[in-house]
Amino acid sequence: MSALPVLDLKDASSFPSRRTEAWNYSDLRRFLREAPQPSPSAAIPITGGGAFEALGGEAMVFVNGRPVDASARVVSGEQTVRLRLMSLAEGTGHTVAARISARAGARLLLLETHEGQGAAYVAHNRLELDLAEGAEVTRIVLTDEPEDAISITQAAVRLARGARYRQTVVAAGAKLQRLETEVSHPGHEADVRLDGAYVLGESRHADLTSVVDHLGRDGTTSQLTKGVVKDTARGVFQGKIIVERGADGTDARMGHHALILSERGEVDAKPELIIYADEVQCAHGNTVGNLDQNALFYMQQRGLPLDEARALLTAAFLMEVVDRIEHEAARETVRTWLTERL
Repeated sequence: MSALPVLDLKDASSFPSRRTEAWNYSDLRRFLREAPQPSPSAAIPITGGGAFEALGGEAMVFVNGRPVDASARVVSGEQTVRLRLMSLAEGTGHTVAARISARAGARLLLLETHEGQGAAYVAHNRLELDLAEGAEVTRIVLTDEPEDAISITQAAVRLARGARYRQTVVAAGAKLQRLETEVSHPGHEADVRLDGAYVLGESRHADLTSVVDHLGRDGTTSQLTKGVVKDTARGVFQGKIIVERGADGTDARMGHHALILSERGEVDAKPELIIYADEVQCAHGNTVGNLDQNALFYMQQRGLPLDEARALLTAAFLMEVVDRIEHEAARETVRTWLTERL
């Protein structure tokens, strides 16, 4: 399964440009013309546990692409794993290769943080997630990287029948930050939810791209992404849902909504439904606009300063995504993290 181009940091010819359709809005070759030098081994003490430390669980840590312990994990029963992708590099590049498999009936809460402590690095993160029959995985991603970094994350998710996958990606952007998700959806009561939010300022760029391929009948997908950009930031949403022949009974919904809070901010959106089956229920929607001026006026009339009114309306707009997180402690952690960046 790979509807998206394969990237290899050691091979500059693999770097996609805007001529590659899936990378039209995130021209990697514009920013990266040559293969970066490999990042050094970062022998640093791992202090703290990241944004999700208070939620406990086992840590799975990579520093400059290298695993501190294991690079693969098999999950059974009910577990929490904190996947920390740490970059401590300047002007160099590194690749993470991680794999997590959830056995039949397993319940996994995967809390993923991208922690950038260097400058002008190139991080390429590859994650494989395999869900056996009846397994349930909730993946929550927070990105906190420097404005001059390039960060590409590619997640390949494979579900068996009856599996349940929940994903929420919250991105703060970088020089170029792209978070890809490819889902192989078997149908047969498997259920997928892909949500995302991006909050971008200065000249930051974030790209949330996904492809869900429905291969069998009676599967469901729900997707909601919301974003806010200001200054000269650029947000990109590309969502593609494919319903193959024979995947009748598919129910797939996709929505993307964004606010542009400056004259030079930019949002590019490309929602797609490609349907080869007949008996399906599929829909997508996309809106890009500004804050409701009537609501702003009303709040100012009630004594709220303009900046505070804007912040409240922006938070209310984004929190619809956060509210869909089912795990209460993770939901409140994301809410706090996001509020601090508004």
